This record gives sequence, C-alpha cells and structure tokens, in this order.
Amino acid sequence: MSSVAVNGERNGRKKGPSLLDVARLAGVSGQTVSRVSNQPEAVKPETRERVLRAMDQLGYAPNRAARALRHGSYGSIGLLARQFDRTGESAITDAVLRAAALRDLSVTLMSLHAVPHDDWEAAARRMRHQTVDGLILLRSEGYSTARLALPPGLPMVASDSRVRGLHPCVVSDEVDGVRKAVDHLLALGHRTVHHLAGPEASQPARLRLHGWRTRLEEAGITPVEPHHGDWTPESGYRIGRILAAQDDVTAVLCGNDEMAFGLMKALREAGKDVPGDVSVIGFDGIALGEFAAPALTTIRQDFARLGTELLNALLALIEDARHPGATNLLVPTELVLRGSTAPPRA
Repeated sequence: MSSVAVNGERNGRKKGPSLLDVARLAGVSGQTVSRVSNQPEAVKPETRERVLRAMDQLGYAPNRAARALRHGSYGSIGLLARQFDRTGESAITDAVLRAAALRDLSVTLMSLHAVPHDDWEAAARRMRHQTVDGLILLRSEGYSTARLALPPGLPMVASDSRVRGLHPCVVSDEVDGVRKAVDHLLALGHRTVHHLAGPEASQPARLRLHGWRTRLEEAGITPVEPHHGDWTPESGYRIGRILAAQDDVTAVLCGNDEMAFGLMKALREAGKDVPGDVSVIGFDGIALGEFAAPALTTIRQDFARLGTELLNALLALIEDARHPGATNLLVPTELVLRGSTAPPRA
C-alpha cells in the first residue's frame, strides 16, 4: 500500500496537497476540512480560520474555497449551452469571457451536445457542484424549458426568449431585424421575399420566420412556403439549387449568413447574378460577410453587447437575488447594406 506525504509525494511523483494534508496541518479531522469547504456555517469560526490558513499554506484550492468562505462568492460563473461551435453561441461566449476577464472572474463552460434531451436540470446540478456563483444559459434548443428546474438559490439569466417570465432574459430583437430586411427588399421593388429559414425546432429560426411572415402579410403579400436549412452553408447550397430553378425568385432572406453563402454559390453556378437576378440578405453579421462576392447585406446582431449585458444581469442577480431588476432586455439589431441587394430587373 502506497503512502501519501504532506507534500503530496506518491510513488515518487509529486502531487497537489490532499484534504488529509490540510487536516494534519490544521490539527483537525478530514471530515472537518470537508465541512469547512461545503458547510462552513457548521464549523466554529476559530476552527474554520485555522483550516483556511492550512489551505493557503499548502496551496489546497485556496482561490475558490477561501474566497467563497471569506467573501461569500467563488468569483466564477457557469455558461451552459447546447453547442458552443455555432455562430451565435460562440460569439456570445467570447463576449462573456472578455467581460468576465475585466472583472477578474473565471467562467466554467458546459456543453450539452451529447447530453440527452430534457436533461438541463441534471446539467445545472453538475454546474452547481463546480463552485459557480451563478449561471448563464444560452439557447435551449431541443429542450423543454418547462423542465428547467435549477438547484435552489442558483441565480440564472438566459439568452433564450422561451424562459422569459421565468428568469431574467437578454436577447436580440430578431423580429425587428427581420422586419428591417423585408422592408428593405420591398422598398427596392421586389414583389415578395422568399425565406431560407433555420431548423424548425430552433427558437431563433421560429422568431425570424414569424417576423418575415408577419411583415409580408402586413404589406398585403401572401408569403410563399419557406425552405428550412440547418444553419450550414451546405444546406444553403442545397436549397439554393432549388430556388435557382425558379424564375419568380428575385429576393431571398436567409436565416443566417452561412446559409446565405451557400445560397449565393448555388445561384452563381446556375448562372444567376447576385444581386442582378436575385437579391440576398443574411442574418447575424459575421465578419466573413464583408468579404463575400458580392459583400453580403445582413442583419447584424450585437453579440458583444449581448454577452456583456448577460454578465451584468447575472452579477446584479447574484448581488441581490430578491431584486433582479429588469426581467427582459431586447438588444437592437442593425441592417448592414452591402452589395448583395439591388432592385429587381425590369
């Protein structure tokens, strides 16, 4: 049986200090050290302080445990998402990380890409065990928000309009963005606007679809049936080949920029000029749109502000959970005019 030294040497290899090392140095039991980390109120103040000094001396997780016990917070937040590699999630995550760094906060990421559906509660519990002060939830696509039961006392804000009314919510004004796009195309003289939508199960896709359909109906135009892609350029290309074969298609609003790139490639291969034959508008405002050929007209989301406002809302909630402040914040979107839209041919 191997032994463990105070300096963490096991079988000749150095390891970090253990709970028992702290217990020996502080002159208490291992159970007391564990209680100091998890139930500090159950330990006498002088004993608790002695254990904390031992943690500091040995370097036993001093940053998180000691900070939480002395200052009431871990200085860390959790960020929970279905996927982090998609445009919106990655851009908001980057903004949250930047804003958190300015406040000397750490961020724990948890992806649900391989987690079974309707398992947000279990994921939130796991996040709670990772010593975070609060949680930011990005879009819960494919999950039932009705089952979004969080551990008691865990502050949470969301970038998902489906939890509006249940938790503080910070989202882009996607419906208004789509209305701007449709109005721009109609003002150019297009008789209608086709829509290359995102996945039917996606809440942002549904919001953009609703905005597109409602605005056309308000203009007295009966919308044609939309096509649904999966946010990828490949799906935009596949649907683009279908739209390129229809001579009555003169303007297409895409659910995101990446599908718009695929659509424009299919139109070019079919001999259609963009914007001479077909005008194209994307959504998101990613940097590559400016370098497309032609440069892509798009609805730009302010991802930097979304991330900053999410963190601000969460910190306010952590500071005083009884007064969460504004429950909803709509971040405006912007129509960015470039070379992919023009009046239809006579």
